[in-house]
This record gives sequence, C-alpha cells and structure tokens, in this order.
Amino acid sequence: MSANRKSKPSGNRKQGNSAKSNFAKKPTSNSGKRVDKRPDIQKKSKEVLPKFSEEVRLNKYIANLGICSRREADVLIAAGVVSVNGEIVTEMGYKVKPTDVVQYDGESVRPEKKRYLLINKPKDFVSSNNDPWGRRSIMALAAKAVKERVVPIDKLDKESSGLLLLTNDNDLNLKLSSSSVKLNQLFHVTLKSAVTEEHLAKLTEEGIFMDNGKVTFEEATPVAGKKNYEIGVRIKSTNFKIIKRLFEKLGYEVERLDRLEYGPLTKKDLPRGNYRLLTEQEVAFLKMC
Repeated sequence: MSANRKSKPSGNRKQGNSAKSNFAKKPTSNSGKRVDKRPDIQKKSKEVLPKFSEEVRLNKYIANLGICSRREADVLIAAGVVSVNGEIVTEMGYKVKPTDVVQYDGESVRPEKKRYLLINKPKDFVSSNNDPWGRRSIMALAAKAVKERVVPIDKLDKESSGLLLLTNDNDLNLKLSSSSVKLNQLFHVTLKSAVTEEHLAKLTEEGIFMDNGKVTFEEATPVAGKKNYEIGVRIKSTNFKIIKRLFEKLGYEVERLDRLEYGPLTKKDLPRGNYRLLTEQEVAFLKMC
C-alpha cells in the first residue's frame, strides 16, 4: 500500500520514521534489492536477558521480589531480619551486587528473571485474566511463553489489535506508562466514515484542544485505495487512547486500531497471535525512551 497525501514536515523527526514510509513500498538499491534502513533488531534470535550488572539498594531489591513495598522493606532491614552474605544489614541505603546472597528471615531470596514479551494481539482478545464473560485473553498466550507472571504495559481493548508488550519489570512498566514519556507509536486506524482532508490537516497541523492543552498527531496519512476510511496515524505518546478521542472530537467513530510500531519494536516476522521475547538491544532502546 502507498500513501496519497503528505503530512506536515517536522524538524525533530528522523528520516524514515514516518507513517508514510510504513504504508509505501520500501526503497530499492541499484541492484533492485529492497533496502531497509532501520536497525536490524527484529530478527528472531535466541533468548537474551538484560544483564543485572548494577548495584541496587537493598530495600529496592527486596521490594522487587514482591515481598513488600520499599518503605516496608526499610522496616524489615531496621528490624535486623535481612542479611547479605551471612551478615545482618541494618544500614539504610545499603547496596547489593548481583553476586551477593540476600536472606530474609533466614531464607535465601533472589529476584525473578526479568521477562519482556512482545505479542501481536489478535482482535477480540482481552488484555486481562479476570474477565467476567470468559472471553479469550492474551494472558493465556503469555502463560505459554514464560513461567513468570507478566502484565501488559498498556491494555489494548478487545476490538484493537497489534503490538502489546508484557513484562515483570516494574520500573520499565512505570516508565512507559508515564505521560511524560514521548514514545513513538504507529497505528493503522479504520474509521466508519471517510475523514476529510481538512480534518486531517487539523489533526496534524492546527491541533485540537483537549483537557491538557492542544494535541496533534505527528502524522496522519490515508491508505491508498481506501477512500480515507483507513489512516496511518503516528503519535509520540504512551497514551494510544488519544487517537480515538481526537477523531471523536471531529465527529468520527473509530472502528478499529491496529498497532504496527511500539517504540523500536515492529510487527516484522511476528504474525497475528504469535509472540517472542525481546532482545537485550530492544530492551535497552525502550529504557532510553
């Protein structure tokens, strides 16, 4: 598919990072072969977990085990029920190394391996375990992939599909859920009625006033041959729900959202309903967002 409309230029966007490039043919070299200028991070590989190489405060280490909160961990440390390498530690702010042996109440404890699972969510799957209507859940797919309990960073609704990231890394979850993070996302949006060129310009250039001020899409490019019913929309936000709200503000009903890109992650080599673990490089990119 190719785009039939250019969106406004932006001085702070990198080349190749546009909705248009994802709905158009890839460039070719002189030899006629396709060229993909994006970093080669999507090829399937053996599982590589991020290395736990930094020292961590003891209270955070304990809290990450799910035993208690950090504040409650401080109480346990002060009470003398936590030891490191056989020595009781009561010092607030004490840091542990990856090789240290931590014991709580006489039992050795170690944090779970951090898991980062990418699922290409099918339509009509919910993103939670406890569904009162017993509908199919992506959590059943996650249970097949990893033994650790992972949760989705943002829950796509039942009608939406596409990339969904699940993890047991609470720090990354909090980071990517923050409204201050400008995460690059690309969606294929299907509307129930055709959007006008004027409204597309308003969405990308003029902006629309919402609760927190004026909001614009980075790009909004119609899909060729779809008569403006299907739009490639790029946003720089962790809140994908803003897409529906902006279209609704202009009188359009969104029939379906399909997430094609989530930060550095794409649907390349990941068919609908399939999943894979992230590479160490991909995790590092997400932590730098």
